[in-house]
Amino acid sequence: MQLGELIKNIEVLKLDGSDQVEIKGVSHDSRTIGQGYLFVAVKGFKTDGHLYVGDAVQAGSRAVLVEKEVEVPPGVTRVLVKNTRASLARLAADFYGRPSERTRVVGVTGTNGKTTTTYLIASIYRSAGMKVGLVGTIANYVGDRKLEVNHTTPEAHELQKLLRDMADEGVEAAVIEVSSHALALDRVNGCEFDVGVFTNLTQDHLDFHRDMEDYLQAKAKLFKSLGGGVKKWPKFAVVNLDDAYAGRIISQAGVPVITYGLSGDADVRAVDIRVSGRGSSFTVVSGQGSVGLNIKLAGLFNVYNTLAAFAVGLGSGFGQELVAKSLEAVDGVPGRFELVDRGQDFMVVVDYAHTPDGLENILKAAREVASGRIIAVFGCGGDRDRTKRPIMGRIAGLYSDLPIITSDNPRTENPLRIIDDVEEGIKGVLDPGRYRVIPDRREAIRTAIMEARKGDLVIIAGKGHEGYQIVGGRKLHFDDREEAGKVLDSILNKKSPGE
Repeated sequence: MQLGELIKNIEVLKLDGSDQVEIKGVSHDSRTIGQGYLFVAVKGFKTDGHLYVGDAVQAGSRAVLVEKEVEVPPGVTRVLVKNTRASLARLAADFYGRPSERTRVVGVTGTNGKTTTTYLIASIYRSAGMKVGLVGTIANYVGDRKLEVNHTTPEAHELQKLLRDMADEGVEAAVIEVSSHALALDRVNGCEFDVGVFTNLTQDHLDFHRDMEDYLQAKAKLFKSLGGGVKKWPKFAVVNLDDAYAGRIISQAGVPVITYGLSGDADVRAVDIRVSGRGSSFTVVSGQGSVGLNIKLAGLFNVYNTLAAFAVGLGSGFGQELVAKSLEAVDGVPGRFELVDRGQDFMVVVDYAHTPDGLENILKAAREVASGRIIAVFGCGGDRDRTKRPIMGRIAGLYSDLPIITSDNPRTENPLRIIDDVEEGIKGVLDPGRYRVIPDRREAIRTAIMEARKGDLVIIAGKGHEGYQIVGGRKLHFDDREEAGKVLDSILNKKSPGE
């Protein structure tokens, strides 16, 4: 595509050089620039892309998009715009042929539940015979092809390329986890969403957002965008009516809204709920009548996730029997209330819960299914929202019998300082002898499992599917599921066959 064609849909403040340059790719990362690429200089949080214009040109870029007056060599076209980040999303969509217009696109946003809800929605579409793409925290999928991920929602040009690959490979429905960062940073601009799903809004990412109102407005952008576009099939929003912010989200949606929840006013609701450590059963009541569900996902929060997916299925025109059957077929989601089972007489669960609400939900779910004590291993990430640390400490103190504070992706912070912040919250509800501080995560997991007795439930929270610890600038292999399995194996191997 020629540069002039590529920039026709963005506001250009100044053009220096020819707009007849052929553009063979678009990127904001000078390390990925190839011959003939357009380099988009984005000002980030740690560095400024304008510092790397020279590197991009040396790597083969013949045109650069900037929001500052930076110098470029002769023969390189410079395009000056007001906001390079917002422009990148529009450029990328045009460069890849606006692929979101060629497939049904479902965006799921909220503090918690995004990953599980996207997996459930994808299962419904597959059961309906559609080829499905999935974009999210654990992995990206183009049909059955699995791709690794770097962000919950990829950068704009990466997302558009992924959607183009999906469209080219016949994907009929793309289900996307849409983070608040992606919305605030315009990564999904240029995507035409057909369905927006709101799971909930609780405290998180206040290191990035100014306050909860700013966080809410970022989420609301998805629902404001739903009204327009070129696709003809029905567009709608799905909103958790039981969430305190539901009304605010509903007011922003320019399309019909399907609500879900336990409230009698919800369009899709659950009644007669029964939960166990290995799943949940309940009846879904909707405009199509009622249907019983037996799912392999534990906890009340997963009842909500299932209702969200059920509402998407109904809104997409599928019958409730197909929707129910597809949801019952989901065995689980990696790192989401995932059991580590070696035949022991207590439960060990690994979960991604890393927010106050997420930790409270998972501990309440554990209480619902455990006959004995709840032993909780948890921590907080470094270089992230410090205000949630004492809150999570307090929650662990209130909802578990033996909290064990440990390290969780300390990044560039001192792990002991993070633990001190967490401990401030737990001290308000527990005496020092009733909780433990074990900074070494491996040792904390071992201690928790060795402490467990028959009927207890050990919850290892915070990392879920992640197979690493981030310490300083290094990503070190570490998997909670592996570590728990090793401890369980060592315990069981010590027992004689008769024990």
